[in-house]
Amino acid sequence: MEQDYIKLIFGLKLKQIRTDKELSLFGLSKLSGLSKSYLNEIEKGKKYPKPDKIALLSECLEVPYDEMVSLKLDKNLAPIGEILQSKLLKEIPLELFGIQESTLIDIISNAPAKVTAFISTIIEIAKNYNFSKESFYLASVRSFQEANNNYFENLEQAVLAFAKTYHVDLTQPLNSSELEDILVEEYGYSINNTELASHTELDNLRSIFVPKTKTLLLTKHIDDAQKTFIYAKEIAYNYLKITERLYTFSWIKFENFDQVLNNFYASYFAGALIIPRAQLVSDLKILFSKKSFNILDFESIIGNYNASPESVYQRLTNILPNDFNLKSLFFLRFSHQKGSDDFQLNKELHLSKQQSPHANEINEHYCRRWLSLKVLKEISTNNHPHVLDAQISNYPDEDKSYFVLSSATADPFKSDAYRSVSVGIKINTQFYRKVAFADNKSLKRIQVGVTCERCSISDCDVRQAQPIIIKSKQKDKKIEDVVNLIQHKYSN
Repeated sequence: MEQDYIKLIFGLKLKQIRTDKELSLFGLSKLSGLSKSYLNEIEKGKKYPKPDKIALLSECLEVPYDEMVSLKLDKNLAPIGEILQSKLLKEIPLELFGIQESTLIDIISNAPAKVTAFISTIIEIAKNYNFSKESFYLASVRSFQEANNNYFENLEQAVLAFAKTYHVDLTQPLNSSELEDILVEEYGYSINNTELASHTELDNLRSIFVPKTKTLLLTKHIDDAQKTFIYAKEIAYNYLKITERLYTFSWIKFENFDQVLNNFYASYFAGALIIPRAQLVSDLKILFSKKSFNILDFESIIGNYNASPESVYQRLTNILPNDFNLKSLFFLRFSHQKGSDDFQLNKELHLSKQQSPHANEINEHYCRRWLSLKVLKEISTNNHPHVLDAQISNYPDEDKSYFVLSSATADPFKSDAYRSVSVGIKINTQFYRKVAFADNKSLKRIQVGVTCERCSISDCDVRQAQPIIIKSKQKDKKIEDVVNLIQHKYSN
């Protein structure tokens, strides 16, 4: 067992015993003859006392020696012991957020009972929602993105350096053949386009990389844009010298957090290579300078790049916060099966803070007025290759509005399945400064909620469920008002 763990457990036990006996550090120091600073170091898990010192503390605190050195914790500290012993703190990417492990230990040791209660609550929530290790890792990366406004200058510069080294013209759309040449000639790759087709179990995979022979196996179901993105990710792994990586796309499972983080880095690099920052900034400036909004103008921007609509929308979440200071935005990706009334939110990102459209895991009904769902409904009925729309979504319950762009396309790996991606930009002072068409009356303005169960819009013709949460709150408010009235009446 790690020495650090033994030190931490002893320190936590000592502090609990001392506080239970209502002794300060100064008091224990005076009682034992050990210095206050030395005792403080022990309680913080930085030092482990020698046997004679433990015997002295055992005598002063009237606790058996064997109990003092036992690694067994009472029920109040047991969850903390489980966390420390499981090495969970080692797996949390604390350094990404500028946090030292010792900082968390200090927090735990200063308020063990409260922290234990908090940790126990988190564990129970994780169990109830089947929150896997992969989900935990992905949530950590998402928080990392949000903390940095999803913009990473070092990766942007790496793309520019790569383009210069390999004479890649970032002013022209990239194609897969150009990147394939680099993979084969520079990095020694072999490309196999036939093997995956013979394995029906792998229908949902786009690629597999075999590191020993540097063989990249591709499925036949992808178009050139998807192939270009896969090649760009492989280039990222090589150019950025990433060794801890995933070998399938899409991923099957993560072995550790570094794989998750490096997958994000490679994806970011690929997006920045295929959709160069300078070009997209220029395109958006032209779009935002217009007095009226035409959806065809945005569609032409998507068409400027050999990339899927999802890649373009993801890239918007990098560029809008950094180059236009539009930081209050969200990204959503939904999936939908034709003929069903079920919509799955399987990817989201919120910059600045949690925006109103967000995942809800308690079987409530997402607002059918969301543009994300409307474009999915449309594409599943008319079978167009790409449905694109825009609207201003007003949230009356929160007095907030968002300019929302949304695209829906068919899922190439599933029959009669579709997916939509959306970006919503909060309409605030900065939006009015940057976007000339912000006041344009031709933009559709739609009153929306979050879920039907929480929506107060009374005249909704697409409501899927009664506003039971709203009604419950209204009932509680009436009860509270009557109680307050009675309190006032009989207090005089």
